[in-house]
Order: sequence, then structure tokens, then C-alpha cells
Amino acid sequence: MTEILRLDSVDVVRGGRQLLTDISLTVRAGEHWALIGPNGAGKSTMLTMCGAQEHPTRGSVFVLGQQLGRVEIRKLREQIGHVNPRHAVSSPLSVLDVVLTGATGTNERMMRWEPTPCLFRRAHELIDMLGLAGKESARWPTMSQGERGRTLIARALLMDPPLLLLDEPSTGLDVAAREQLLETVDHLHRTHPSLATVLVTHHLEELPESTTHAMIIAEGRVLARGAARDVLTTELVTEAFDYPIAVAHHGGRWSARAARGRAAHAVASSSS
Repeated sequence: MTEILRLDSVDVVRGGRQLLTDISLTVRAGEHWALIGPNGAGKSTMLTMCGAQEHPTRGSVFVLGQQLGRVEIRKLREQIGHVNPRHAVSSPLSVLDVVLTGATGTNERMMRWEPTPCLFRRAHELIDMLGLAGKESARWPTMSQGERGRTLIARALLMDPPLLLLDEPSTGLDVAAREQLLETVDHLHRTHPSLATVLVTHHLEELPESTTHAMIIAEGRVLARGAARDVLTTELVTEAFDYPIAVAHHGGRWSARAARGRAAHAVASSSS
């Protein structure tokens, strides 16, 4: 399979603080990675390099075959879809307008910029595919968090990127909206078989069924990476979060809860 993303022995130091140490990862076309770890583990820092937003202090980052530091960053970013629930929209843009900003990589509609008929058609196709048909004119300030999340996915897909980054996409969603979003991501994976995705979260319940691979990081270091079923285990998750957590996998979905009593003691002992 085509290599989409590669990090080789990456270190990141900011303000004299070591944020990431010796991080290596390869993502290929059609793979759907989950990046798991506690708060402060370095997940967001790692995602900024995957999205060509930051450079490593040491090591190499290759995105779509181009090495950061040796490529025009702006053009590279145009080929990466990025879904961030904290996306800032200051104007009361419509669903259609927000989706169309994916062509310019801006948060607002650029002055004197007009989308082509082809872009209009693509935007409407994505709006329909993501369950927002009939809501093209809905305004950002009055939309639910679930509707915003699906709108941002449509925006990220407008230019048909080979790489999609999802930065805690379930943030702020209630249970129903979260499930709708995960169904949307699963549908996206089925209908775009070559699309590579990296989803960041610290909640295993927020992983779609179509997750194929996972990396666990803790304190800026890789604890484990590989096939999701091999990585998302009670022992490894317990070690990463430094707390006895029982991990289960049923019907294609993961769940995690505190291991209690003798189970907690057994988990703690096995991870020591």
C-alpha cells in the first residue's frame, strides 16, 4: 500500500521542555489509526506534525511523500483534511459556506473569491453524504455540535485529500450525536477505501468500528503501536494511564472502565 505519512525518530523540544521522544510511525493508504494517550501525553503535538503545522526538533517527518523542511508547506497543507471541533467561525456562515472554506483553508469566505461550479457540486454531494441534506442554509451559531462536526468533516473532504486528521472529533457531543458522528466516520471509511485517517482521543468509546491500527503514547514516548486489537488491551491502556482500566471489545467497538477489587489488583500487578 502507498505510504501516506511517516515519522522517523522524531523528537520535539519546545521552550526547553521535551514533548516527544523518539516517535516513529508509518501510515499507509486505507489505514485508520487511533492515537491514544492521557492528557499531556503529546498527542496534539504529534498531530501538528502529521498536519504539516510544525516541524520536529530532531528526526524526519514525511507527509504524502514530502519531507517537512524541504517542501512548500502551504501547498502540502492543502492536501490534508483536518477536523478540529474547536474550529473558530466568527461570522454566521451557512453550512454550505463553511464547507466551501475547505477550498481556501480559511475559517471565513475569502473576499472576492468564488467557488467553481465543480466545487459547488462537490460541496452539495458531501453535505448530502454526511446527513445534512436540506440544511445547507443552516447558520453556524444555531447548529448543534453534531451538525457542526459533520459539517467540518465535509469541509475537510472538499478537496478530496488522501489524509484526514480528526482531533478529538467527539468533543462536546452528547451520546446520540457521538454515535451519529462515528457512524459517519465508518461510512466515510467504507466509501473512500484509499483514505488514510488518524484520529486522536483519550476515550476508547470514541473509536469507530473501522479503526484498523492504534498507537498508545505516554509522557511523549511510544508505548505500543500496531493492529488495534493488539494494542488496545487492558495491560497497555492501564500502563499508559497509570490506573487499572479494564478494556473490552464487543461488536466492533471498544469500551474502558475502572477495574475494581481483585480485578484491579490483578491488572495493577500485571502492569508492574
